[in-house]
Amino acid sequence: MAKPFSPLVLVVDDDAAHRLMLTTLLEEWGYRALEAEDGAAALEVVHKGPVDLVLMDMRMPRMDGIEATRAISLYNPAIPIVIMTAYSSISSAVDALKSGAYDYITKPLDFDALQMVLQRALEHTQLQQENEGLRQQLARLQVPQIFGRSPVMQEMLETVALVAPSDATVLITGESGTGKGLVARAIHCNSLRAQKPLVEVNCAAIPETLVESELFGHEKGAFTGANRQRQGRFAQANGGSLFLDEIGELSLSMQAKLLRVLQEGEIQRVGSDATLPVDVRILAATNRDLQDMVAEGAFREDLYYRLNVMAIEVPPLRERIEDIPVLARHFWEAFAEKNRKTVKGIAPQAMDLLLKHAWPGNVRELENVMERAVILLRGEYISEKELPLSIQRLKQEDTSPGESVERDFGYSAGATLAEMEKQMIRQALKETAGNKSETARRLGITRRTLHLKLKKYLQEDDAP
Repeated sequence: MAKPFSPLVLVVDDDAAHRLMLTTLLEEWGYRALEAEDGAAALEVVHKGPVDLVLMDMRMPRMDGIEATRAISLYNPAIPIVIMTAYSSISSAVDALKSGAYDYITKPLDFDALQMVLQRALEHTQLQQENEGLRQQLARLQVPQIFGRSPVMQEMLETVALVAPSDATVLITGESGTGKGLVARAIHCNSLRAQKPLVEVNCAAIPETLVESELFGHEKGAFTGANRQRQGRFAQANGGSLFLDEIGELSLSMQAKLLRVLQEGEIQRVGSDATLPVDVRILAATNRDLQDMVAEGAFREDLYYRLNVMAIEVPPLRERIEDIPVLARHFWEAFAEKNRKTVKGIAPQAMDLLLKHAWPGNVRELENVMERAVILLRGEYISEKELPLSIQRLKQEDTSPGESVERDFGYSAGATLAEMEKQMIRQALKETAGNKSETARRLGITRRTLHLKLKKYLQEDDAP
């Protein structure tokens, strides 16, 4: 059994009795301790081998605390340094912080405070190391065609980076056009199966009578038109990944057969009694709410939990408008090259309309809009004229000064955006008799977003 991790603390103090007291105390707290009589000796210890934390006095001969802090931080900035100083020398401690120290504590030492400072310094360092590891992982992450600087996209990409190296089944949810297929490819490309095939199947595009044959294959003569043996998608993906898009469209009978394959790790071709082992990682996607489908009896609960080992939700474009300029540029540059045109940019008025549009078709709709704009472009800058009429009308629909925006929801021109949004959500909930899935669909947001907004407004209503 592995021993629990015990941080190594270097105590730096020219007072031998004080050093002995501190090392004894640290060992009682579960730390390991080393000693150094001044800053120069501490630097030698750090050069010989890594330590987890330095606890250092300020005033010492040969090399004082500030000089030693600067030298240690230059050599290894990852080592947290806690300075011990007399209350009258706090200004010197501040100088040490500027030189790279993590924190300081005043003498005479408060042992409870010291213990808290040490724990906080070590936890901070551990968090930095984890974040750096994640940043490096994200830097290595291959995410072709996935663009986004918004917080929700960065959070999603962090999840992809963590999930990809595992072999877990992943359920990718999100509205149509958000890029669920790109997320599946990113997971596969960054997995241990990257050198093996990624086979994609759109479950909604296959006639129900052919789904079983498409997934598992069939023997010659298994049914009319089966003139030869056919290898199914599971067999094609053996050793790699199988992306089942729109999995919510599978019939209950096919769901049962898919569940058996996931449980047993083997398939059976149509028309055959023999079973064949398969090693496939399943990546599934849907734009439907599978939990609601389970409640309605339209999706098997056991299959849902089998698929939902790791869940990744791809946010709709309207919830990450910061990404619209980045995506628009990517698309117009790609289509300009394809159509041999020069596009220098997009006019501010046109970009304003893109930012105001609701994007029901999400990224796919933006891609189509940019392709259309490039094809129709006569000059070098995309203007409002190249955008679809549905987007151009947003300019005409802007409310003029003094005009009432009361409409059907009962809010006035003085209402804030938050108040308007709250009223719209209440109205939609009333119209759907409290059905949250239908409310989210009508408002054009995800169930998760609706849940967060309801929680926020409930807290506001409960506030004194």
